[in-house]
Amino acid sequence: MADNPLHPDTLAVHAGRADFAELGVHASPIDLSSTNPLPDIEHGGDSYESMATGGHPLAMGGNVYGRLWNPTVARFEQALAELEYAETSVAFSSGMAAVTAAILAHTTSVGKKHVLAVRPLYGGTDHLLDSGLLGAEVTFCDADEVGAHVRDETGLIVIETPANPTLDLVDIAAVVGQAGSVPVLVDNTFATPVLQNPLDLGATMSLHSATKYIGGHGDVIAGVIACTEETAIRLRSVRAITGAVLHPLAAYLLHRGLATLPLRMRAQQENAVRLAEWLSTHPGVSAVRFPGIDGDPQGIMQRQMRGPGAMVSAHLHGGYEAAAHVATNVKLFTHAVSLGGVDSLVQHPASLTHRPVAPEARPGADLVRLSIGLENIDDLIADLDQALRR
Repeated sequence: MADNPLHPDTLAVHAGRADFAELGVHASPIDLSSTNPLPDIEHGGDSYESMATGGHPLAMGGNVYGRLWNPTVARFEQALAELEYAETSVAFSSGMAAVTAAILAHTTSVGKKHVLAVRPLYGGTDHLLDSGLLGAEVTFCDADEVGAHVRDETGLIVIETPANPTLDLVDIAAVVGQAGSVPVLVDNTFATPVLQNPLDLGATMSLHSATKYIGGHGDVIAGVIACTEETAIRLRSVRAITGAVLHPLAAYLLHRGLATLPLRMRAQQENAVRLAEWLSTHPGVSAVRFPGIDGDPQGIMQRQMRGPGAMVSAHLHGGYEAAAHVATNVKLFTHAVSLGGVDSLVQHPASLTHRPVAPEARPGADLVRLSIGLENIDDLIADLDQALRR
């Protein structure tokens, strides 16, 4: 972890607010301008060129245009970067927009044509890679096979840990060690900056679907990548061309959500630990997937995480029929995709988020995925129990 005198709890509250006193505000200002007045053609043009190619707005040129730069978005980016102990971060209109930008910035735009990806991954990411839509050749492999598949034309390695929806752990440092000079993108959505900082382990980029825990309330769609300024220039260039910039209202909500992220994560994780332990003894459950529940025999969680998180997956006796029954008969859990909010959700990945994934990589039909919220844990257990027993 980078040397920082402030505790992450303090950073979560104060990061990205350095200019508040100068502005005379206590809450983050929301700049909704789609365009900005220019001092003159020369300075405006220089600033436009700087931002369109991934740089910052020049002081005399101003922000120019909302597709290229926005101060409310920039404050959220700074705040997230501080929590990830990164030089900077780049925010996007969705998690998938962020994944797309990362792939384009490190493959076709720089003459590379090959991507390595370690399954399992979020279904949308897997589908995007497998579709060939972005013009890259993709090789899917196990984490310990990365080094054997790296080529001269490999532009990016993609991993997710804990993985969606199986909660499998990938040793980030071990993958980085096999990658050589190839950039490594880690989807850090499930762990959040509170529990895991991939850049400290050598990763090039730490990606979040900020829709999830960072927003935390199910009311914003966004993605963000923490990285170095050198990488950010590439990402911002793609963002500017593709129009995938985050809206300032979303940035405001995300920045506000960061303040309570550590508290929410710890409380939701406490609920998840108790729920996972209870599920592991339930007669309707054949296996529970939750980091550390098997004792962490490889020591991955202990090496790179500060806790198991708040996602739990379970294999049910009775296969698809049992999973479908539970998903549709819970009362407190909401049957819905997404995750990371203050309320608990349940979904059947094979039928929903991972339906477009190739059959050999699709999660089992007996698997349900649970996003554990802030409700009373005894109420959550009772709800699942009645659905499992009915």
